[in-house]
Amino acid sequence: MKTIRFPHPLVLLVGFILLACVLSYLLPTGIFERRPDAATGRNVVIAGSYHRVPASPVSPLQALVDIPKGLADAASVIFLVFIAGGAFTVVDHTGALRHGVDWLLARFRGREAVVIPIISVLFATMGALENMQEEIIPLIPVLLVLMRRIGYPAITAAAVSLGSAAVGAAFSPLNPFQVGIAQKLAQLPLLSGSGFRVAFLVLAVAFWIAGTVRYALRHRMAPEADEAAPAASRPGQHGLVLTLLLLTFAFFAYGVLKLGWDFEQMSALFFSLGVAAGLLGGLGLQGTADSFVSGCRDMALSALLIGFARAIFLVLEQGQIVDTIVNSLSAPLVGLPVTLSALGMLALHTALHLPVPSVSGQAVLTMPLLVPLSDLIGLSRQVTVLAYQYGAGLCELITPTNGALMAIVAVCGVRFDEWWKFVLPLYLGLVVLAVVALVTGIAVGL
Repeated sequence: MKTIRFPHPLVLLVGFILLACVLSYLLPTGIFERRPDAATGRNVVIAGSYHRVPASPVSPLQALVDIPKGLADAASVIFLVFIAGGAFTVVDHTGALRHGVDWLLARFRGREAVVIPIISVLFATMGALENMQEEIIPLIPVLLVLMRRIGYPAITAAAVSLGSAAVGAAFSPLNPFQVGIAQKLAQLPLLSGSGFRVAFLVLAVAFWIAGTVRYALRHRMAPEADEAAPAASRPGQHGLVLTLLLLTFAFFAYGVLKLGWDFEQMSALFFSLGVAAGLLGGLGLQGTADSFVSGCRDMALSALLIGFARAIFLVLEQGQIVDTIVNSLSAPLVGLPVTLSALGMLALHTALHLPVPSVSGQAVLTMPLLVPLSDLIGLSRQVTVLAYQYGAGLCELITPTNGALMAIVAVCGVRFDEWWKFVLPLYLGLVVLAVVALVTGIAVGL
């Protein structure tokens, strides 16, 4: 019997684009009125302002046009992927990356399993601090080399990085792009409820790490043999390149956290890394350019996936059915008991994150509607924010409209159905933990 294969990621995303196009003909069109919000600096919806507007179906031709528009809309992220991919290929071709991995493995020989918790905690912290996602894509080649040399499957590179960051962001006490915006819209102090959130953050990250380690050990293979680098390089040159790489990572973290860097600044930093590493590593100008182009070529699919995922939202937005979906999904919550309303909000945010893949965009779209509703039914605003955090944040682990997830899984050479097979049991466990957190929050009067 022939095995049914999961569609290619591009086929999957084009299917979602066409589905959004069809929905623009089937669903009623409507919008909420919006007003500028001084606290968040964004336009937020006005509760109770939903009204029907003339139909604006998106034609199949326009849906196809939205694909290059999606690529243009995500241009800064796409160019970061290309440039960083080229830079890390240059570093790899100097031989320094493999030299550094050999040194690291020698220090952890016999204790390789601790590598996963250490890296996972690092990325979970970055997720909790600044909702790290697209910024992870350039780091995947380094993690892939490390995991393959240990003998862990490639999927663990995505799990310890994007997976950990998504879990950290979903349970974060201070993520400015999730809990920060949501609490401002709910008129709550930024760090209110932080002790409660930290307790469940620790549980969630520990659960994720345990699941990742279990999977890695069960599917461990013979460590991948070291391959000769395309260009020979002396140990002294290896050390210089690795020092440059570490300084780049440090400056990268400082720029993102302290200087408020956008993707253009990150791209410039990684381009500088590629040029300097090639020259220090002995590749010369010609070898550096060849390696850089090779790395860009390898990143082409990942870059395309980001733009195609963005196009889905553009079609829904042009068809003016995003607000209709939000209004229709939130209406059934009225009249439910308090606990069921909280769990309904969790389900609502999970469902909404497919058509609205931006966590900050989802906050400004839903919180002005759900906060008055929670006041009406006697549900605390803090629990309302938690339901948003857990529903939207955890959905980042599974939704194909998350361009960063699609890109990272593609860089790892893993089919999306393989990722789902790995992540779904862990995702469901985290959802159960989120339910426990919501029920506990209601019980203790959070």
